[in-house]
Amino acid sequence: MAIRQMLRRSLSNERKSNEVPKGHLAVYVGESEKKHFIIPLSYLNNPSFQELLCQAEEELGFHHPMGGLTIPCNEELFTDITSHLSRT
Repeated sequence: MAIRQMLRRSLSNERKSNEVPKGHLAVYVGESEKKHFIIPLSYLNNPSFQELLCQAEEELGFHHPMGGLTIPCNEELFTDITSHLSRT
C-alpha cells in the first residue's frame, strides 16, 4: 500500500467530531465537497500547514460553515502536505 493511501486512511476518519483523540484536531478539507480529517496538533506549527491556515483565513475569515476548522484546498494537496509532515 502506498504511503499516500496509508496516510489517507489514518487521517481520514469516520468517527464523530466529539471522538477526536487527545493531541489531535478535526478539520474539513476540500474545495466543494468537504472531507473530514483528524490531524496531530503538531502540524499546526509547520510553516507549510500554517500557509494552508492563512489561505483558509483569507477565504473564510473565522466563519467555518462545517462547524469546525475548514481548509478550502484541494484534498490531494492537503494529503501531500500532511504526508510530508508525517515523515518528518
